[in-house]
Amino acid sequence: MQSLDLKRGLGVAGLALFLSSAAWATYPDKPEGAAFGEPISEEDLVLWDIEIHNPSGAGLPEGEGTVAEGEEVYAALCLHCHGDNAEGGSMYGTMVGGIGSTPDRPRVLTPGSMYPYAPILFDYVHRAMPLDAPHSMTADEVYAVSAYLYHLNGLIDEDFVMNAETMPTIEMPNRDAFFEDDRPDTNAERCMEDCPPIGTVEDGDYRTAASEPTPDPEDAEAQGGGTGGQVIMGDADETEAGEGDGTSD
Repeated sequence: MQSLDLKRGLGVAGLALFLSSAAWATYPDKPEGAAFGEPISEEDLVLWDIEIHNPSGAGLPEGEGTVAEGEEVYAALCLHCHGDNAEGGSMYGTMVGGIGSTPDRPRVLTPGSMYPYAPILFDYVHRAMPLDAPHSMTADEVYAVSAYLYHLNGLIDEDFVMNAETMPTIEMPNRDAFFEDDRPDTNAERCMEDCPPIGTVEDGDYRTAASEPTPDPEDAEAQGGGTGGQVIMGDADETEAGEGDGTSD
């Protein structure tokens, strides 16, 4: 009986699909009064075309902002969540400091310590901030608050004017700490037993073992594996490696 019901259900679904296709073929153009089928123009796409290229900064919009202006924008839109001087607030930890801590445990990840290219901050803030109204800040506001945050991190002077030309010129401390992950994962041979730990190399080939126990933190760090122990927008002094809400695997 269940098999018969299934066949009937599939038959009804197929008939509905056929009828809807036939109806659409009858109306290749938008019927009068219909609320669908409006072609989108290049002008319509401008609001969504907000990608910023790194490291060149291509795609950064017109506009500019200063550190002083950014302090005002921060006080109005960011302080409640991120706290005074971006040192941590009601929802997030610090966005200042941590420079040079990426090889350490815990590492403190902030825009100043983590981003290899300065325009990344514009891209993120423009897309996602403020939390209750993303994509609502003007380009001037984003440039300004970016200048304020990078100034707090000691990366630019107080008189720096942030815009599409100057932002990509900021030398980020972590710029040279990234490398291309060229491991031949797609060519790795499957290992089902007696497998080496994840991240180790055997005969030039990276091997994986899903059931392998967690490696020793020192060994894992040497292998470059993600073992937690980093503080993302948090306070390294209050967060033990691998513990607390501020860590990430």
